[in-house]
Amino acid sequence: MEGFDWDLVRSFIAVSSAGSLSGAARFTGISQPTLGRHIGDLEAALQVTLFERRRKGMVLTETGRALLERARGMEREAAAFSLAATGRSSEIAGTVRITASEIVAHYFLPEIIAELKRDEPALEIELISSNEVQNLLIRDADIAVRMVEPTQSELIARKVNELSIGCYAAASYLERAGRPKSTGELLNHVIIGYDRAELLINAIRSLGYDVDRHNFAIRTDAQVAHWKLVKAGAGIGFVANAIARNRPGIEKIMPELPTGSIPMWLTAHRELRTSRKVRRTYDYLAEALRKLRL
Repeated sequence: MEGFDWDLVRSFIAVSSAGSLSGAARFTGISQPTLGRHIGDLEAALQVTLFERRRKGMVLTETGRALLERARGMEREAAAFSLAATGRSSEIAGTVRITASEIVAHYFLPEIIAELKRDEPALEIELISSNEVQNLLIRDADIAVRMVEPTQSELIARKVNELSIGCYAAASYLERAGRPKSTGELLNHVIIGYDRAELLINAIRSLGYDVDRHNFAIRTDAQVAHWKLVKAGAGIGFVANAIARNRPGIEKIMPELPTGSIPMWLTAHRELRTSRKVRRTYDYLAEALRKLRL
């Protein structure tokens, strides 16, 4: 393949991951016609069929599955090349890309980033608010604030804090529905739960109550939406204490309830610690997050 185009392989990986041209277009920002043309060009260059075109999407052929592993290897090597180049940079300037959960990105990082920018005016910060675990290995982000400890050997992580959780409701809801005094009474209220995550279900089951997702009349995995539903008086929710405490019109319910806490991890690729801009940002975030009263 003389004059090989790496963009064709990137599109092949994206369509393979998404299972359709439309899904890959949403993920990459590349139009469906362009993605379709890339796949066609790659198949023509390789003289193979990579996908079966079906009504519900794109399904890899046996050849496509075999080549996908090779393509992902190329992606990892390209990322390693980029990491090595980034590591040689000694100036505290340029772009650092940070990903964090919605709650952390919306409520904790803005002030920290504002102070960092004042201290390091040559830095450019990109902040991605997402509950999905971004893949640092292929440079979706330089630094991640995660609520789970990473296990990949290529990553370094520092536990910087614990995000404590409490049970809260708007006074308007409690005046209408009453204030629960026990877990049994709590389950008779409108509880704002999670859609796909089972963290809350498992926590209540650990107290001896047999519950499922239908015990939560309102469900969302969007953390900011969860908090706004609580504020709107939609029901009782489980919210970070740092956000809900001392909020006008919001009451903490059953403070003795063992709602626990979630560890907060600051993560980066090991090689990126040799980049001064990333090292500076990483250390700054670690110290600032450590000082938060959560």
